[in-house]
Amino acid sequence: MSLPLLGWFRHYDKPTLAQDLGAALIVTLMLIPQSLAYAMLAGLPPEAGLYASILPLVAYGLFGSSRTLSVGPVAVLSLMTAATLGQLQLEGVHYLDGALALALMSGGWLLLFGLLRLGFVAHFISHPVMSGFISASALLITLSQLGPLLGVRLEGHQLQALGSLVRQWDAITLATVVISVASLTLLLWSRYRLKGMLLRLGVDEGLAASLVRLTPALLVMVAMLLSWGLDLGALGVALVGEVPSGLPAWSWPQWSALPWQALIVPSLLLSLVGFVESVSVGQTLAAKRRQRISANQELIGLGVSNIAAGLSGGMPVTGGFARSVVNFDAGAQTPAAGIYTAVGIALAGLWLAPWLGVLPKAVLAATIVVAVLGLLDWRQFLHTWHYSRTDFVALGLTFLVTLAVNVELGLLAGIAASLLLHLYHSYKPHWAEVGLIAGTEHFRNRLRHQVELDQSLLCLRVDESLYFANAGQLEDIVATLVSLRPEVRHLVLQCSAVNRIDASALDSLQMINDRLQLAGIGFHLAEVKGPVMDRLRQSSFLDRLNGRVFLTMYQAWNGLTTQPEYVI
Repeated sequence: MSLPLLGWFRHYDKPTLAQDLGAALIVTLMLIPQSLAYAMLAGLPPEAGLYASILPLVAYGLFGSSRTLSVGPVAVLSLMTAATLGQLQLEGVHYLDGALALALMSGGWLLLFGLLRLGFVAHFISHPVMSGFISASALLITLSQLGPLLGVRLEGHQLQALGSLVRQWDAITLATVVISVASLTLLLWSRYRLKGMLLRLGVDEGLAASLVRLTPALLVMVAMLLSWGLDLGALGVALVGEVPSGLPAWSWPQWSALPWQALIVPSLLLSLVGFVESVSVGQTLAAKRRQRISANQELIGLGVSNIAAGLSGGMPVTGGFARSVVNFDAGAQTPAAGIYTAVGIALAGLWLAPWLGVLPKAVLAATIVVAVLGLLDWRQFLHTWHYSRTDFVALGLTFLVTLAVNVELGLLAGIAASLLLHLYHSYKPHWAEVGLIAGTEHFRNRLRHQVELDQSLLCLRVDESLYFANAGQLEDIVATLVSLRPEVRHLVLQCSAVNRIDASALDSLQMINDRLQLAGIGFHLAEVKGPVMDRLRQSSFLDRLNGRVFLTMYQAWNGLTTQPEYVI
């Protein structure tokens, strides 16, 4: 386990300190309402969101590899936390214990993966699957906020919640609706119109962007003042309630009272989703400054951050897209900006806690809804449909199962579908009979190009690694082609796309060799990659091969052809 801190701290100077402090101030103001909102989304006390934005940021600043990633609660992980704990029907103190256990267990998974250097696991969730999952999660999050926006308590899941809303239509409070509409209007106007208006007024672009990002914090401040001055609680408006002031204390879940075995799979999925989202954001921001991040170090950084969250009364955390972009654009140069942000959140918890209690829940709900609008990516659905129908199957299945059943099964269904579709494609590998393009040394598919062919020579290219699932397919392909071409005396297998040959495929190649030898046909290989040739040399296959191994297809053509025939 390394400390990236030892790398960047050696060059830390006053200009860097000033840039980090400026970025931390902006992110702190942005993170306060976000932390409260995502704690409410997860069904946790508001202080859990604040606590999850203190020690985890310090932990990531010490162990994370990204210089601009901002760690804390995010919408998708909050939804997954609420869904998991809701299914287990935990209530009261056990509900909070369940959230702490999820943070600790997901942190444990991440830390274990990092120590084992399993950073490649991020690639096992394809982009279409992740897109379908996040889009469905955004819809579920929006649906879950209808209750706070209208001042009623929704019960049940998805359609049940809508039915619950219909039954409570008479309980909707006008004051809450007014607050919700005003908050949504202001946030949407700020998101899509405010920057353009400020630029037309001559405001600097950087300042204009900062004001847009600080709109939620300004809304929270105004809402608290209005709630206190107008006594909105007396009008039936649901308020956040008492928020304990002070710093987070040591916490440890009561494992004996929890069905912790049921949290194993959800915590694993939660850690995978958080890691994929965080690495994607971190790599994008690092590329803009020609920096790099280490996936394995990110696992360790996020693992320690989640463990810190679980030990300090927080909730599961990861790198958030919106605040990481704000941190980057505000000029953060090192992870110290995150540590300074943690200090800012801690001071807010000490001084602002009494005021946060009068904040209307409808304002936080509006903040959540506007924040997740960017997660709905309908263009990805259209793009995937036009480009790859099989990937669209995985995307659509993930989206529908997440929306109709639950988030865990939705993600599992998408991952399973992606792997099964990949196995199906590799089981039926693409192959082509290739010929020589006249005047060149290049060989291409005879069905796509004008090529030269030789009646006695069959050149076959297989565009897939050979393994147990598709080895039998290669045997059938060769047998079919040879039966249709009685004049063939040599068969050359072009291996330029073959990256691996497993033991089952080696047996199949040996069987093809023996059958072709009995038929009086030479079996040859060409363009075999170095690692594949190294493995073949460890076997007896090359000694039993009845033909030759050529460096290139052109060498095979020159050595084996008799009378070329021009074919269109």
